[in-house]
Amino acid sequence: MSKKLTLLSTLLLASMLALAQQDTLQGNPLDPVIVTANKTEQKQSTTGKVITVISKQQIERSAGKTVAQLLNEQAGITINGSLNNAGSVQTLYMRGAASGRALILIDGIPVNDPSMINNEFDLNLFSINDVERIEICKGAQSTLYGSDAIAGVINIITIKNNIDKPVNLKTTLTGGSLGTFKGNVQVYGKADQLSYTARYAKLVTDGFSSANDSTGKNNFDKDGYNGDAVSAALQYQLNKKLLLKAFSQYSEYKAGVDAGVFADASNYDIHNKVMNAGGGFQYKNSGLIIVGNYQYSGMQRNYNDNASIPNASSYVLNDFHSISQFAELYANNKLAKGLDLLTGIDYRYGSYHSIYHSMSIYGPYDDKFNDTSVNQNSIYASLHFTDASNKLNMEVGGRFNHHSRYGNNSTFSFNPSYKLNDAFRIFGSISSGFKAPTLYQLSFNESLQPEKSLNYEAGIQLLQKIINTRLVFFSRKTDNGIDYNYITYNYFNYIKQVVRGVELELNIKATDKINISANYSYLSPKETTESRVSYNDTTYSYSLRRPKHSINITAAYSFSTKFYASISAKYVSSRYDVGGYDVNYNPLPDVALNPYFLLSAYAEFHVCKYAKLFADAQNIGNTKFFDVRGYNSIPFILNAGVTIHL
Repeated sequence: MSKKLTLLSTLLLASMLALAQQDTLQGNPLDPVIVTANKTEQKQSTTGKVITVISKQQIERSAGKTVAQLLNEQAGITINGSLNNAGSVQTLYMRGAASGRALILIDGIPVNDPSMINNEFDLNLFSINDVERIEICKGAQSTLYGSDAIAGVINIITIKNNIDKPVNLKTTLTGGSLGTFKGNVQVYGKADQLSYTARYAKLVTDGFSSANDSTGKNNFDKDGYNGDAVSAALQYQLNKKLLLKAFSQYSEYKAGVDAGVFADASNYDIHNKVMNAGGGFQYKNSGLIIVGNYQYSGMQRNYNDNASIPNASSYVLNDFHSISQFAELYANNKLAKGLDLLTGIDYRYGSYHSIYHSMSIYGPYDDKFNDTSVNQNSIYASLHFTDASNKLNMEVGGRFNHHSRYGNNSTFSFNPSYKLNDAFRIFGSISSGFKAPTLYQLSFNESLQPEKSLNYEAGIQLLQKIINTRLVFFSRKTDNGIDYNYITYNYFNYIKQVVRGVELELNIKATDKINISANYSYLSPKETTESRVSYNDTTYSYSLRRPKHSINITAAYSFSTKFYASISAKYVSSRYDVGGYDVNYNPLPDVALNPYFLLSAYAEFHVCKYAKLFADAQNIGNTKFFDVRGYNSIPFILNAGVTIHL
């Protein structure tokens, strides 16, 4: 059977079986209000952008999971590490793009860590109990969101809506396998013009060995996790037109890690922290919305290998400290009926320094990265048009960006959609994206230029009371990519990547009690870079740790207004990981990781108006699988708990 026929058969099978995860497209429920597409509230059906909404209800039914695990169930997203031990590195891949090519937002504001090689943000620092909903906007979004939005953006929204009581209390307590305890308490309310929210979350677990004991005889120790997150937010409606807000968040965790692939370490720990604080305003008048935001972030990462042991003969201590700042001002102006203009400016600043100290048989060694910084200034605009019949929607936009090191670059976007009838809508986009070189990369090569991409999308969506489905075809070409040369030990602009793919999302409300939801993702990458064995130019027909096929399915049944249960399945096809080195430190070819299939289940029972009991089971079959070569993935895990809402 040809590859095309195989793909077609898989798509048809996906449609028939309703493959994927929990309620991917629910909202209005069919047509939810979103904010990420154009930075202002609009119906999802009025944009040509591909947006998936993870609702508040889905999040509340994922209390036994992490934010990364929930994202890992979405079409087009793979988060390597989400199914590994708590505290493992969470590497986000969207639509086959490399790490650091999807931008994370908190309430619409970018977050990142300038001390990370690819400028990523550590998803371990999020508590799922802090999240109200998540909007995933796929495709190049650099026109509105700037650097790093090559494959898309993920907007993690914490703001509570529709609060009407002055005092509300919500707490969730969860316990389960591996000595796991989760606790969360929220106090929130609204009194006259003032709204407030305060949250605290705790996660502690004994975990399991991060590294895999390939012999089964070495008794690798467990690597535990202990994390805390606290946040607060205030909103004050000064008058009918002006809203003021302030927010802060502090999160930290300590986790045990291991020495590397198949290698244990009994005293190797990481301690990561982040502090976000800021404020802003929103001004609304007839036909005009003006928004201003500012955020300051301070991050610290500490790697401690034996350094906490008094008089240790060998140890490593590595500290990273970084600062990022973000400021923006934008306005949405209704020029005429059906015609809106969004214009904005933003400023980004990042700096970091690090200290490395080690002791070995060769004596002490010290190194440091001196504090240095980069900044970016941008101006952008986007015009949104809706015709009189409300069938044709069109967005066109552009951004001009100035970087303090490499100079200027620009992006564009064009996103049309058309409503064929009450059920069918077609949409498409042509957009460009970019990723600025990071501080770490620039410390090796000051001449680095931004990585650039060109993205094409086309799709069709069916919105009905019973069936809600969306099929998307995409193609992304990345040029001038930033890669590392293992011969000269330097970063340089070289890598080229073309990824084509298909995403199918489906939700079937068979009856008032039965709901089936699903997604299927297909990736066809071609990447030209240095060989990981010979270090010569090589073209790969795969991307590391990113599967060609992935499927998620959830079937849910509401036994009554009080009792709800669901069962979920996940399939991930084979993919490759780095082979490593032999005993003589010669590089080895990439290694194929086996496909795997996982089953999970969830149930909740509302004891009364104010309390519910729930249970969440993952990897029910206790399947042995690997997402990262040499590192263990989750065994069978059962968590149960109670949520009280007063």
